[in-house]
This record gives sequence, C-alpha cells and structure tokens, in this order.
Amino acid sequence: MPVRIRLQRHGKKGSPFYWIVAADVRSKRDGKYLEKIGTFNPNTNPPITNLDIDSAVTWLQKGAQPSDTARNILSQSGVLLKNHLLNGVKKGAISEAEAEKRFQDWLSKKTKDNELLKSKIQKDKDKNKESKIAAEKQASAERKEKSDAATLAKETAEEAPAAEEAPVAEEAPADDAKSKNNNSSVEDDSNQ
Repeated sequence: MPVRIRLQRHGKKGSPFYWIVAADVRSKRDGKYLEKIGTFNPNTNPPITNLDIDSAVTWLQKGAQPSDTARNILSQSGVLLKNHLLNGVKKGAISEAEAEKRFQDWLSKKTKDNELLKSKIQKDKDKNKESKIAAEKQASAERKEKSDAATLAKETAEEAPAAEEAPVAEEAPADDAKSKNNNSSVEDDSNQ
C-alpha cells in the first residue's frame, strides 16, 4: 500500500486551513488518513506551520512520498534535512550526535530568520498605517480649509448685498431730484 504525505483541506470557503496527513494514495483528498502529522495555515503572513517532525521523518523513512506542496512545507520545516542527516547516520558518514547538532544549528538559524521576517512585516505594516494616518490628516485639513473658505465666502456674500443696498438708498434721492428736474422740464415744456 503506497503512502503519500499530503494536505487535507479544512476551514471555510475563502479561508482554507490544511492538515498535513499521511494517507493511502487511493483515498480521497479529504477522506481517510493514516496519521495526522501537522497543520498548515496559509491565511497569515508568514504562513503558520505546526508539524510533528519526528512523525514526518518516520513516514519518510518508511517510504512515504510527499506531494509537491507537502514537500515544500516539509523542507521549510526541516523534515527533509533531518531525514537526510539520519540517512547519513545509517550509512556511517556522520555520527548521530553530529547529525543532531547540525539539525539544531539549522533550526535555530531558521527560527532567527523567521523572527526577522516577522519583525520586518510588522514594521512595514506600521509604516503603512502611519502613512495612511498622515494622508488622512492632510486630507482632513484640506477639507477643513475648503469648508472654512466656503463659510467665509458665504458670509462675505451675505454682507455684500447689505453694503450694496445702502448706496441704492442714497441714489434714490438723486433719482427723485432727477425726476423733479424731469417734471419741471415737462412743466416747462407744457408752459411753452
């Protein structure tokens, strides 16, 4: 019975969550499995992988073949490296203590790199958030200036007609004088 290490999809639509399982090749994608080795959550940045390294190595030693995606996950988790080192121990190329030391060194380096990546991602998020806040403050200030300018223009527009009405009132007596002059000229014409 050939065994395959592969992903089994769980989670809801648009938000997948995977189990990493050792299953018979003939079983369905989400069907029966022999052993659950770990989980993989691609919804976070960077993706979160929880994996039982010893169990995965045991299945690889027994001849299980990982799928392409599972191979990438196992490689990033160090399972393939540990399997390689254990094969070297079986052949007598290195001692078991040396293999364990190399694996722990690689694991500590990988952990450090992951922490740097997480801190970089967090800094980028913070920087992006600060730039959005600064842009919103600038846009808010511009809107406030436009609103103040519109209010000022409205107030000056209301004051302008009041100022224009006063000269009209002054012109009215002049018109009366003209009309008197016109009336008198009309009277003069009628007298002639």
